[in-house]
Amino acid sequence: MTDPNEPTGPASDRPSGDADRDDRLTPRDSRGHHRAVAAGTGEGPSDEADLAAHDEPDDVEEPKKRAGCLKVGCLTLLTMFVISALAVGGFAAYLNWKLDNNIQRSDMIPDDAGQPTRKSEAGEALNILLMGSDSRSKDLNDSSRSDVIQLVHISDDRKSVQVIHFPRDLYVSIPGHGKNKINAAYAYGGEKLLILTLQNLLGVKIDHAAQIGFEGFGKLTNTVGGVDVYVPQQYNDGRQTWTVGRHHMDGEQALSFVRQRYQLREGDIDRGRNQQAWIKAVMAKTLKAGTLLNPVKLNKMVDDLTADKNLRVDEDMQVQSIGLSLRNLRMSGVTFYTAPFTGLGSDPRAGSIVIADEAKIKRLGAAVANDDFSNYSASTNALQ
Repeated sequence: MTDPNEPTGPASDRPSGDADRDDRLTPRDSRGHHRAVAAGTGEGPSDEADLAAHDEPDDVEEPKKRAGCLKVGCLTLLTMFVISALAVGGFAAYLNWKLDNNIQRSDMIPDDAGQPTRKSEAGEALNILLMGSDSRSKDLNDSSRSDVIQLVHISDDRKSVQVIHFPRDLYVSIPGHGKNKINAAYAYGGEKLLILTLQNLLGVKIDHAAQIGFEGFGKLTNTVGGVDVYVPQQYNDGRQTWTVGRHHMDGEQALSFVRQRYQLREGDIDRGRNQQAWIKAVMAKTLKAGTLLNPVKLNKMVDDLTADKNLRVDEDMQVQSIGLSLRNLRMSGVTFYTAPFTGLGSDPRAGSIVIADEAKIKRLGAAVANDDFSNYSASTNALQ
């Protein structure tokens, strides 16, 4: 229950479609994992409410919304780009120049005053926030909330990467605005307030931020010849029914896969896992020699990621330098997580919410801050 004296926030009292239920918690199995429940049983999110929320006009009064599109391709870009640079020799200089000149830059990172500082144990580890919304527009300046929030932690030795999905309805404290869904931070104050919210939640400094539009990674999927992605649950996306198992997806199918949440048992939580599965599939495809040694494909990848102003990063982020530092990274060194939560519930002001597991989030923050996940006990997202 929120404090009635807290400042009011963006109107969010209608169901989000991802946690549309009362204060009952999601059923969990013996390992503490959230158990999938069938639609219509009364245990899972309501499909009818999901669709109603989806169809309801977004004309509610709220602070001016900020720009953003899906960010899941940036890790692939960072990892793939300069690994490929080493493989193709002189052609890399041209790609470096092209990438640097086509990226948009903007002031995203908040001032350091009063914020968490880097621990000596972390060395040169990096934390990069990938964020955005499920907007169908190509324009990164489209106004919308941030529906996609993934934090990428790159280890000091550059041999491991952790990708952490924060559900859009995670109920957290937003500086200056009381408690609300985490994606409301973006509506209140754009990238800077979302970064401040995450820094306060985890107790870590976020070094960089990036955005990449839907259209860019859809094109990227086609450029690499499609990707093989494991679909963990059956659903219908309006065009076709996807069965459980591995499927080859083209760009249009991949776009539908990472956007879908209304037909998934755990809504945005499952969508975040699907986005991570796409990241893994594209990374695996781009790291193959057939892609890395093909200058035409590499050139097209840069075009796909930077065309139509699809890619935007903070003012100080050196994409090429980070990519070069990841030249020894292998897929076995990349792990995926979802920020810990205990279940689903509701709040009088925020509406349907995902209830954060504060104790485990504190341990997650310590793992990130200390650049040491060896003692972090939460299960990884098992992406096949």
